[in-house]
Amino acid sequence: MKPTHTFQAEHVTAGYDNKTILHGIDVTIPSNEISIIIGANGCGKSTLLKTMARLIKPTSGQVLLDGKPIHKIPPKQLARVLGLLPQSPIVPEGITVADLVGRGRFPHHTFLKSWTKKDYEAVAEAMEIMNITEFADCHIDELSGGQRQRVWIAMALAQQTDILFLDEPTTYLDITYQIEILDMLTDLNKKYGTTIVMVLHDINLSARYADHIFALHKGKLIAEGTPVEVITSSLIKDIFGLDCMVIQDPISESPCVVPIGRHHNKFGMCKNQTLVAEDFG
Repeated sequence: MKPTHTFQAEHVTAGYDNKTILHGIDVTIPSNEISIIIGANGCGKSTLLKTMARLIKPTSGQVLLDGKPIHKIPPKQLARVLGLLPQSPIVPEGITVADLVGRGRFPHHTFLKSWTKKDYEAVAEAMEIMNITEFADCHIDELSGGQRQRVWIAMALAQQTDILFLDEPTTYLDITYQIEILDMLTDLNKKYGTTIVMVLHDINLSARYADHIFALHKGKLIAEGTPVEVITSSLIKDIFGLDCMVIQDPISESPCVVPIGRHHNKFGMCKNQTLVAEDFG
């Protein structure tokens, strides 16, 4: 199992180009669990992830890893503990799958140090976990979108960090690839205890795969907890302005959001009403 770390954002305010996106957010990431950040477009989900990963410097507040401000931790030292897969990473031209995954070993190298057996094993294991070993010698531009995403995640895995941040890892993928990638990340968490924090757009997939959910609205944290605690019809209305029912997913038993819409309210639902699956019996 991966070591247990404390990771916190304390009273963090941050943004871009003098525009404030996050307003005094306090977050404590549960160690060795899967946490998912949800919210409407522009609410600050990616900004929060980037701020916690030290890509954005807070204008006030601080981010702490094991009680130490992350801006005081040397970059390579931080990169051995914390990995980040951003949105739409740029693919180096002409690079093969094995070479790209191998770039995840950078934090473990010093000047002029050659690759070790551990490096090769880490890359091989990461490709095996993401089921891309057969593509090792292929160029990235030969792969499908889902296959490319698995390569990027494998690169992050090869970094062998205790904490892994992923910014919308399933965006633009069809549902088969989305489930495949989320299942693989869940396997990683269960097998190694890797702390995973993701931004996802799909509320129902968030509820199914998360141990803990952080809900943002206009740059503020308005709810957090287990999916059952957070995913309610009233919260979905507050965040997305959507009237819905929340029923129980018959497969995972997690909350499942069913939009009502203007033309399909055959149940005569009142706003903010929550149902369970049995109500449809």
